[in-house]
Amino acid sequence: MKRKLVLFISLAAGVAAAVLTRLYITAKDAEVSAAKAAINRRFGTIDVLIYGRDIPAGTVVSRSDLLKMEVPAAGLRGQALTEENLSDVVGRKIIVSHHRKDIVFWSDIEGGNPAAQGLSADVKKTMRAMSVNCSGAASVSGMVRPNDHVDVIGTFDLSESPSGAARAKSLVTCTLLQNVLVLAVGQTTAKTKVRDAGPAGYSTVTLEVTPREAEVLAFAEQIKGRLVMTLRNRNDAHAEQELPNVNFEKIRSEIEELNKRRQQQRLTAR
Repeated sequence: MKRKLVLFISLAAGVAAAVLTRLYITAKDAEVSAAKAAINRRFGTIDVLIYGRDIPAGTVVSRSDLLKMEVPAAGLRGQALTEENLSDVVGRKIIVSHHRKDIVFWSDIEGGNPAAQGLSADVKKTMRAMSVNCSGAASVSGMVRPNDHVDVIGTFDLSESPSGAARAKSLVTCTLLQNVLVLAVGQTTAKTKVRDAGPAGYSTVTLEVTPREAEVLAFAEQIKGRLVMTLRNRNDAHAEQELPNVNFEKIRSEIEELNKRRQQQRLTAR
């Protein structure tokens, strides 16, 4: 009898726990629904295009790659693609890889929005477009193109001497920014690149940066700085941590170790 009573109490406790859990989940779902409804009332909704599968960079978009989903419209109007833009995007390339159900933005599409006028339409909200002097070898032999991603490296002359050993020892090089989007090279943007054969020679590169990053670049160009760019793989989002400043003494002390490490990496990669 006692065993049956214990079993009954355990069963009742389990049922009660299940009921309470269900009530808790229902209450939370109601809270989420209420919050979503409040956002929808305030900002409205918009039917946007989303990726129907994982999309690698460089994929040419087809209709079967895209689906439609209703979302709050806050911050998306004019940025996200809608069903009416379907014909404008099919047959064009995706710049960077995306996951299934990611929203499709004009900044994802090579050439951007064909209806938008001027470079300002290509700059994301809260970001800035800034041009820096960078040509020839400083821009990877002029092979940097719109929609590429680059790292920006600066070399600065902190000496008072115009030449000689003192000047060499006072030079310092450091990485200023990593994984920066290129908006334009010279007068060529992603839009004009789609229409034309490609950029000719150029002496400036326009980058998409934050306001603080813009200050860093502006200052760097004013203190005897020379900027160069290194070209990144479009799918590489890795950022090096704690990169050291490099001067003549550091090169002299570490060049042997750097070359040894490079040889080991080559052997490991085989």
